[in-house]
Amino acid sequence: MKFRPLLILLLALTVTGTYAQSAVDQAAGNQHRKASVWPLQPTPSEAQAAQLSARFLTRFHYDAQPLDDAMSARIYKAYFKLLDGEKVFFTQADMDKFAPLKTRLDDAIWNQDLSAPFAVFDLYVQRAVGRMTFARELLKKGFDFSKDESYTFDRKKADWPRDQAAIDDLWRMRTKNDWLRLKLAGKSDADIRKTLDKRYTGYIERVRQLDSQDAFQTFMTAYAETTDPHTDYLGPRAAENFDIAMKLSLEGIGAQLQSRDDYTMIAKLIPGGPAIKSGKFKPGARILAVGQGASGPLVDVVGWRIDDVTALIRGKKGTVVRLEILPPDVGQDGKHELVTLVRDKIKLEDAAASKKIIEIKDGDVTRKIGVIDLPSFYSDFGARSEGDKNYRSTTRDVAKLLGELKLAGVQGVIVDLRNNGGGSLAEADSMTGLFIDKGPVVQVRTAGGEVQVQGDDQPGMAWSGPMAVLVNRGSASASEIFAAAIQDYHRGLIIGEPTFGKGTVQNLVDLDRFGQSDSEKPQLGELKMTIQEFFRINGGSTQLKGVTPDMEYPKNGDDKDFGESTYDNALKWTQIAPADYKPVANLNAYLPQLARMHRERVAKSPAWKLMLDELSQYKLMRDKTSISLNFAAREAERKQLDAIQAGFRARHKAIDGSDALASDEASSLDDGLNANERSLKSELKQESDAKKAKDVELNETAHVLFDAVGLIEADPKLATEVLPYGGKPTASVAVARHSTAGMVPDPIHGH
Repeated sequence: MKFRPLLILLLALTVTGTYAQSAVDQAAGNQHRKASVWPLQPTPSEAQAAQLSARFLTRFHYDAQPLDDAMSARIYKAYFKLLDGEKVFFTQADMDKFAPLKTRLDDAIWNQDLSAPFAVFDLYVQRAVGRMTFARELLKKGFDFSKDESYTFDRKKADWPRDQAAIDDLWRMRTKNDWLRLKLAGKSDADIRKTLDKRYTGYIERVRQLDSQDAFQTFMTAYAETTDPHTDYLGPRAAENFDIAMKLSLEGIGAQLQSRDDYTMIAKLIPGGPAIKSGKFKPGARILAVGQGASGPLVDVVGWRIDDVTALIRGKKGTVVRLEILPPDVGQDGKHELVTLVRDKIKLEDAAASKKIIEIKDGDVTRKIGVIDLPSFYSDFGARSEGDKNYRSTTRDVAKLLGELKLAGVQGVIVDLRNNGGGSLAEADSMTGLFIDKGPVVQVRTAGGEVQVQGDDQPGMAWSGPMAVLVNRGSASASEIFAAAIQDYHRGLIIGEPTFGKGTVQNLVDLDRFGQSDSEKPQLGELKMTIQEFFRINGGSTQLKGVTPDMEYPKNGDDKDFGESTYDNALKWTQIAPADYKPVANLNAYLPQLARMHRERVAKSPAWKLMLDELSQYKLMRDKTSISLNFAAREAERKQLDAIQAGFRARHKAIDGSDALASDEASSLDDGLNANERSLKSELKQESDAKKAKDVELNETAHVLFDAVGLIEADPKLATEVLPYGGKPTASVAVARHSTAGMVPDPIHGH
């Protein structure tokens, strides 16, 4: 049997919140439906997609498990966690009625009868609307804040409210806390009542926009993620957005959108796009209607869900779209403007690799340290397969940036992978090749136990000098492959926090290729399925353990709630035989000395001490699970926190002379508002201030490389030990370099 070659993706990790919060907020982001028909009914395509997914998951998943009663019980648990993870909508009485479904969800999938999970979703919507309606009624009465009572807001381990009276009391305290937060921020009772009534009404409207696609996506997410944390179902729209994220481009007008009240608002303009080139858009402009072509009818989009508006605005390059807008500086009754744009291909540069240079001065010595910031491992697979010489890829972009840094005279390079959740396996492989001459990079094991060694077979390095890789808990998947290979080769220092611990490989399965549908439009979506596990070239796995840095920075404590080890169904850690490789240097020759210099420096650093103090305060606040509902107690607590924050702001200003964090005293205090209730202007300012703030960890990493360069320059013998291949020059790597590692047979799509 022959197999079609397939690019395997080491897919970026995703974090799913409770459905009660995440999916309802996404209701402004899925396809717009003028009116949902209740009760919701699954479509034949959805039932078919569920059964097809089950066939793949039970046969071709890396850890294939039968879809039986035992799996049904796990799906049941996951489904209710997605719908009501905080246990604020359903009561124990509801759960008692649902209990028989624990062993029936497998039958629902195999028999293409999804009426049972849809009935659960229907009741969820009813309960959510009912709870918000109840909260609105409470606002009319107000609250007594002189009572000594507390509200436990962290309910992940709580029991279901036993009955209607218990859930009513829970929502009384939730609503009371919402009111109290605004009261502490200085709002009047009238303003508080207006703000909260608008908030709860908006929530009800978003819930009522949920429909069959939302119900199906949630149920399939529960099934897929029950098999392992990184298997997932992607509906047609989610699959499209994933494709955009991987190739860092789309066709449209070049505007980032947000929801504000009933409007879809332009939040940012993307450089080079039609919107910014027109000169007719500013952040804050509200989109009222969208028309296709030069004369197509204008469709009113006020009140629509945001990615329905996005779907109307996106379109093929060269086509025309018309937008009716309200400029940001006029009221709701202001003059409308009609803008005609020609869609174009938009490059999402904010998500691409970028560079900067940090100059470190110590006494009379100044050295330049280059930094490459890499948010993800991306690749435009489609453009590459079509022969586009300008296709976008991480390796090509990083090679170009390294060339520019070399011309600028940098003496060390930091690859910043903090919060890089992964991406393409091929790109992690080929980018490693920019820093080694050639050799294996990663080992991949299939479900059948076959091990394939993938690596760099092209000689030469784009950068042969000192380097460091900066990581944290958010560095996952492809980031861990790169960091592990650099560490195993002793090619560079790994600095920061232990990484996420994701050691599995996923494949995208296009279900429309196997379904029975005459529609040209995607109907069934895609299945992101774990099919392999990867291993370091030293034989160990990053699964669960991640990559332990050579030089560790303080942990922020999120490892208790974030990372592979927090998943109940994560694969176990294993190891295999090492690949045939040799370290290219011996960084242990100067690592102890660098670590000592680091400790001595940070012990005297006011910025480092401030970071530790802020981290300690963050941990204290994060570990709280309940809060007082007594005004006097909360006011005293707020004053204490205000004093602490004021101290932090003063120290920031004294350290770097910057007003980035000190200029707006209110910005660090709880204003009682949700994100979409704040002005876009204030949100953009906070983003700008965050970018201006000193990056203490990055600056310290640059100092470590400064020290490394100094030690190498002072000791020629040491240089032969710690520089790759004894410091001997190798051929340079061309910018167009791109390894084909990661091309493996597709175990599913046989011909």
